Amino acid sequence: MLAIILPIIAVIIGFTIALIFKPVVNNSIKLLLSFSGAFLLSVIIFEFLPEVYNENTTNIGIYIMAGLLVQILLEFGSKGAEHGHMHHQDQGSFPFLLFVSLCLHSIIEGFPIADNQDLLYGVIIHKIPIAIIISAFLFNSKMSNIKSGIFLVLFGLMTPIGAFLKSQLIFLQEYSTYVNAFVVGVLLHVSTTILFESSKDHQFNASKFTVILLGIIIAYFL
Repeated sequence: MLAIILPIIAVIIGFTIALIFKPVVNNSIKLLLSFSGAFLLSVIIFEFLPEVYNENTTNIGIYIMAGLLVQILLEFGSKGAEHGHMHHQDQGSFPFLLFVSLCLHSIIEGFPIADNQDLLYGVIIHKIPIAIIISAFLFNSKMSNIKSGIFLVLFGLMTPIGAFLKSQLIFLQEYSTYVNAFVVGVLLHVSTTILFESSKDHQFNASKFTVILLGIIIAYFL
């Protein structure tokens, strides 16, 4: 049940913050995004990845790399929205390619969260700043409120739908280890991109380092 409810709550929180504070993608949002990326990556390294390899199933690495490659393909449509890159559009048309790419990513990340509570927390904490950034993008676009509302509602439902599909489809359950390995690849790409994209002028950022360290420590003791 938590896997169904919490992702929706995360999107609502992000939307509410964007609605009240009308933020631009400033340093505070970027720090929150860095914290979420560090937390998600740490959960994968500390908990999810060892769990996948502990199944002693062959070719796990192939599925991890396949997930990474699929996420790269999805980002041709989403333009990197999964890790905080949003660009304002000039027209009020519905960003269909962005929407489909984000939805596919959200469904995939939802597959294992019902069976892994730590990963569920990682996805939730990651989803809040992404929801803030997407909501701010929609507010500043020329899309109508109805289109924006449809976008956010469906986006919020996608991760719970992924969790639901995993619980209902025998195929996903039978190949659960390979599915989880695939998700590892997807989330590894997203979380590492957040953390290791070049800072401005390649300068050391003490604030970013601090929130990343905090995310790692909290994930370790979770």
